[in-house]
Amino acid sequence: MARTILITGCSSGIGLDAAQGLRKRGWRVFAACRQQSDCDRLRAMGFDSPRIDYTDTQSITDGLQSVLAQTGGRLDALFNNGAHATPGAVEDLPTDALRGIFESNVFGWHELIRQVIPVMRAQGHGHIVQCSSVLGFVAMPWRGAYVATKYAIEGLTDTLRLEMRDTPIRVVLIEPGPVTSKIRVNSIPHFERWIDWRASPRRAQYESSLLTRLYHSSGPDRFELPPGAVTEKLARALDTQTPKARYYVTTPTYLMGALRRLLPGRALDWLLSR
Repeated sequence: MARTILITGCSSGIGLDAAQGLRKRGWRVFAACRQQSDCDRLRAMGFDSPRIDYTDTQSITDGLQSVLAQTGGRLDALFNNGAHATPGAVEDLPTDALRGIFESNVFGWHELIRQVIPVMRAQGHGHIVQCSSVLGFVAMPWRGAYVATKYAIEGLTDTLRLEMRDTPIRVVLIEPGPVTSKIRVNSIPHFERWIDWRASPRRAQYESSLLTRLYHSSGPDRFELPPGAVTEKLARALDTQTPKARYYVTTPTYLMGALRRLLPGRALDWLLSR
């Protein structure tokens, strides 16, 4: 019987590539999306595609139950991936914006994990893989909201991994750096909704830096890899009963992991602010 996996955030980027890559490897993939139109598109591609919106607990419950109804109650793996960014300086970030991004990037992930764990306990095995980021252990300007959620995911996942040591459930972090996706484009509506940059004391910095990156950036970032690089690490983690605690993806992730261990805080701050 094919192994089964539920992947969230499959409308594009990392999630879509993971769904396609694992299907080629023989997995039965349930490729969840937030928007029904994206679910319909993936179903036309031959995927089972439940609608799961991390900000809607009922959709999480209904989506998971739909998966379990089709697998006889079995789920071998969960890949929590769906997330968005709300760019802007921390001082300009309304608390409601921070609350909203935590709903989708942290609290929804936690809700889905809590519902999946009893299934994996009952069947006697399972992998829970969390898509974090290099920004889950180093910070960068203008990304405070996203950084905060990824730091939270790192702490929550590390704790869960320790607590699951006496169970057959494996808990893993994947930490990509720059990977080709639509996260920057998809962040624009959140930026426009929440950040009043024209009234900010940092208006000149917005105009010279962030606005250019959001609206006029062309071409890949330096060291950017295609989403297949994440799929390769995901497959590696799923194919062993003794996965590593975390898997780095992209040169910047390896570099920042090393520099964080080697440099004092002030030196790392100087480097990250360049």
